[in-house]
Amino acid sequence: MRDKKDNATFDLPGFGPAEPLAPEPKRPPAPRARRPALKQEQMQLLEDTDASGLPVWRRDEGLDLTGLPVWGSAEL
Repeated sequence: MRDKKDNATFDLPGFGPAEPLAPEPKRPPAPRARRPALKQEQMQLLEDTDASGLPVWRRDEGLDLTGLPVWGSAEL
């Protein structure tokens, strides 16, 4: 192929403009295979839950009302 500004380039045989090919007929796309929907199941939680789904609050003697540990007296 010859560049417009390049006078030193010459055309090689067989590298001319390509002849237009007949367009291939369009085929409809193949139908997609449907995946079966996964069955959902309820997971059993480790702790009991209330009506909202949150864990049931239980009083722990080692924690105060904020959930922080209760520090005992240091007896040596």
